[in-house]
Amino acid sequence: MSKFGLGRGLADLKAEMGNAPEISVLAGGDRVVVRSLPVEYIVANPDQPRRTFAREELQDLANSIKEKGVLQPILVRTIQGKPGYYEIVAGERRWRAAQMAGLSEIPALVKGMTDENAMEIALIENVQRENLNAIEEAAAYRNLMDSCGYEISDVVKLIGKSESYIRNIMRLSNLPESVQKRVSDGTLSASHARTLAVAENAEELAGRVIEQGLSVADTAKAVKSSGRSSKSRAFNNQSMPAEQIKEYERKMESALSVPAQLRLKKGGAGEIALKFNNKFQMEQLIQLIINN
Repeated sequence: MSKFGLGRGLADLKAEMGNAPEISVLAGGDRVVVRSLPVEYIVANPDQPRRTFAREELQDLANSIKEKGVLQPILVRTIQGKPGYYEIVAGERRWRAAQMAGLSEIPALVKGMTDENAMEIALIENVQRENLNAIEEAAAYRNLMDSCGYEISDVVKLIGKSESYIRNIMRLSNLPESVQKRVSDGTLSASHARTLAVAENAEELAGRVIEQGLSVADTAKAVKSSGRSSKSRAFNNQSMPAEQIKEYERKMESALSVPAQLRLKKGGAGEIALKFNNKFQMEQLIQLIINN
């Protein structure tokens, strides 16, 4: 069974989004409803990967909505403890533009989902639409890993990009805030930023790149001559040798009689995964842990 709970995926959800104002369909065994919702009863997702919305682009979309309406419903979920209110999973840009266009209601596909599912779908939609700048993308991957306990390999499977791409993007989180801001506003390219992410003096070098119009190759030379940041090395380094991890796993498997996996994360955090084949083995394993 897949670790991710997206069912048939975002594409199939989109296929279910019709123009009818009030219809009910079945999606992966869950009832999904498309209806018109008051815009004031819809709230933005605090974990929305996209943080910047260009005013000009929103205005263009608002003008289109005034003329043709909202052609694709947004995706929302109910909010626990706040009956009648909905949180956006995908489509915040359309929701914002609809308000600018003066709409009081917006078509929405309502689907129940967990926090993890909502984060996955929001990230996939933004990445596939190429709506995120590099800093937002790095923060989104980091948030997904921290909130859901995912590894790099999980993000690779979910997003469909290579591990090296994910790692290089996530290194941008190590850049000083001033440099990240320059990437977000387009003053500094993502390619330059990825090169600077391993530099000890990234802020100073970013200024030189902009002032002197350095190419990525020239930036790489400047980084090489100035020294690498310890943060860049720490991101890839295990806090424990691989041999030691394997030894701990062997000891757990011997003591518990089930496959065990020790997963370490940055900063000393981590998790232990134990596998069982049936309910009887699960109960035995629980008793062993409790009694010890």
